[in-house]
Amino acid sequence: MANLVGRATSGRGHRRREQLINAGVALLADGGWPAVTTRAVAERAGTNIGLIHYYFGGLPGLHTAIARKAGDEVITPVVDALLEFQDSNAVLDTVRGLVPATTGDSRTMRLAVELMAGALRDPALGEVLCDGLREVRARIGERLGELHPSWSEARRTGAATVITALLDGLMLHRLLDASLPLEEALAALGDLIADRS
Repeated sequence: MANLVGRATSGRGHRRREQLINAGVALLADGGWPAVTTRAVAERAGTNIGLIHYYFGGLPGLHTAIARKAGDEVITPVVDALLEFQDSNAVLDTVRGLVPATTGDSRTMRLAVELMAGALRDPALGEVLCDGLREVRARIGERLGELHPSWSEARRTGAATVITALLDGLMLHRLLDASLPLEEALAALGDLIADRS
């Protein structure tokens, strides 16, 4: 059977491929990476194991596609909401809503945890996660460039890195400690930003 990894597929083939990826993401959310086997994905998708080899070249290729899709599900909604900001106060207001909403979504948090765990164990999955984070930083940097055209690329890149790390850190801490003083932390950050201006 031919290996279609990286090749264009028909509409039906694309739908079947997405069906397998979606089945894998569901298994990842339910049981972590150990639950994402070729047999389990094929059964969940209602298809045969051979299609996993046909479309992904085997389990490692499927895992990479699942990681990419799960990363999009976890990261994209947060970044899209964040990029709507118009100024520093709007960013803080957005983060104020994003952190509890995101950490309160158990499926999203299970996927995020599994993505990080997978990235630490498998270099290919780590690269997928790194690519996603690079894209996030680039998107935030572009938005900062629109809002602050006089900023150098280095300043935009640095600010985008800090914003990304801050958001990740707040979410991790909130996930581990639901009593995290988020409001106090954001108020302090707002004061720091105001002092800097």
